[in-house]
Amino acid sequence: MVTIGDVARHAGVATSTVSYVLSGKRTISPDTRERVQRSVRALGYRPNASARALASQRSNVLALVMPLRTGMHVPVMMQFAAAVVTTARRFDHDVLLLTADEGPDGLERVAQSALVDALVVMDVELHDERVPGLRELPMPSVLIGYPEHADGLTCIDLDFTAAGALCVDHLADLGHRSLALLGTPSAVYERQTGFAQRTLTGFAAAAVRRGVQGIETPCEHTFDAVLHTVEGLLREHPDLSGLVVQNEPIIGPLLDVLRRLGRRVPEDMSLVAICADDVAERQVPQLSSVTIPAEQIGALAVESLIAKLEGGAVPELTLLPPALTARGSSGRPTDRAR
Repeated sequence: MVTIGDVARHAGVATSTVSYVLSGKRTISPDTRERVQRSVRALGYRPNASARALASQRSNVLALVMPLRTGMHVPVMMQFAAAVVTTARRFDHDVLLLTADEGPDGLERVAQSALVDALVVMDVELHDERVPGLRELPMPSVLIGYPEHADGLTCIDLDFTAAGALCVDHLADLGHRSLALLGTPSAVYERQTGFAQRTLTGFAAAAVRRGVQGIETPCEHTFDAVLHTVEGLLREHPDLSGLVVQNEPIIGPLLDVLRRLGRRVPEDMSLVAICADDVAERQVPQLSSVTIPAEQIGALAVESLIAKLEGGAVPELTLLPPALTARGSSGRPTDRAR
């Protein structure tokens, strides 16, 4: 492994001179600086991470605040985490994962510890108690999601309001007149988690705009809960012919329940899910879906943080437009489904 001493010998200068060139802590003549930089390139020298951190007074570590709360689907959360970690490594940063639900005190503790340079914050609620503290912390942050009052923050998310509306429009265009949103578990709505509330808002507004019936219900993550919920919907709304699903863990059980109840997909019941493409594509039939761009959102969050650390300007709110892919689970309603 090439050391700073190897660079110094190759350039014909003292080791301290190489250190000053790399850290920028002292003025070095242009000729000497260029000679050192040529040697760095020629030898392929990469400064030790600890040395870089000392020179820049940074830890080169980002914190990913991802509280594992009731009702959250961990595999989806980990897709975002993987994107954050992968992108951070592109910028030569590591990631400290924080999963405890410590609220504002936890953010303050991390900020005071000097362990990290910046924060990525997930599972954002409309009235998130962490927001006032984030505005006051002496380090940059980016939220994946956004609160009701996002001024002074940097937030990135899928436009879930538009996603909910897009699902309704897709089914209404096919001729469906009675639709239901099978949403997240009740705890997620009770916390007023942003993505769930905005999807519900978009679904409800689009149903009114299209003149169709729009029913909204939470659903827990068990087969019995799915069976109970669907049976209740069909009993109370026998003309129901389209389901929008924003609850990835229930997709498999939901298809099983519909088969048990004698409802064919899509002939008797059309489905549209808000989920990852790979989840939609491995179902039978494959699901029409609005994808959750976890990789893109995670990458944008880290890129925005790095820009802020370097003194650059970034947008306060970035909403990615939803895209719906029609597959085999949605079609025109049959006579039975009308």
